[in-house]
Amino acid sequence: MRLLLALLFWLSAFDVIAAPAAYDPSHAAWSRLLSTHVAWNAAGTATTVDYAGLARDSAALRGYLQSLSTVTEAQFRQWPQAEREAFLINAYNAATVQLILTRYPKLRSIKELGGLLSSPWKQAYVPLLGKTRSLDDIEHGLLRGDPGYDDPRIHFAVNCASVGCPALRPEAYLGPRLRTQLEDQTRRFLRDRSRNRLDAGTLQISKIFDWYGRDFATQGGVNAFLARYPDALGLDAGASGRLRRGQLPITYLDYDWSLNRRQP
Repeated sequence: MRLLLALLFWLSAFDVIAAPAAYDPSHAAWSRLLSTHVAWNAAGTATTVDYAGLARDSAALRGYLQSLSTVTEAQFRQWPQAEREAFLINAYNAATVQLILTRYPKLRSIKELGGLLSSPWKQAYVPLLGKTRSLDDIEHGLLRGDPGYDDPRIHFAVNCASVGCPALRPEAYLGPRLRTQLEDQTRRFLRDRSRNRLDAGTLQISKIFDWYGRDFATQGGVNAFLARYPDALGLDAGASGRLRRGQLPITYLDYDWSLNRRQP
């Protein structure tokens, strides 16, 4: 309840200052924030977020989220599938940053924002498509719940503000470029040996593949999906063949829920 009140106060404070800007399909405002406050590591496999800088730009972040709220469900349903997915991924990621800023810097993990009876992902605070929605509503109801959903690579695009999560991309997702962006995100994530690696003959992979394993059924299953990326995973021909045949042992790594913040 305390978290919800903080979010409502934050949003209402903006509302009395200015009316929401019109929706911009280029998501330029979000891209500006991301390119300014999010940076790749040296390997290009993960990003860190300057939450202190985003806090200083909180009016721009609120304005962007308010602009998304002006889109009606009827308008949204007329868009191509890729544009709908890009819109929802951007909304999810921006709303997650907004959630972090309600407690930052007194926060070590997004999981600290939940209550006894409600996780941070179940807090309804995002005005979107005519309703006030939670992060779970956006990811599981609107993204994964869309009848046209068939691309599990979105799991490498939505960001939970945690070290174990795939990178928060330093640019907005756009419908015309979405497939290219998702492929790039996938390869970067699979190249990260802290989250996906071959160790003593066992492929150790992110817990994401366990939690959302059924989403990869459209790609032939997790094994078949991963077998398409032997170079990113660092697999030789023998290991790649065993993976395709289901003969390569797989285990899931622990998930690091610490905040993906840029160190001072």
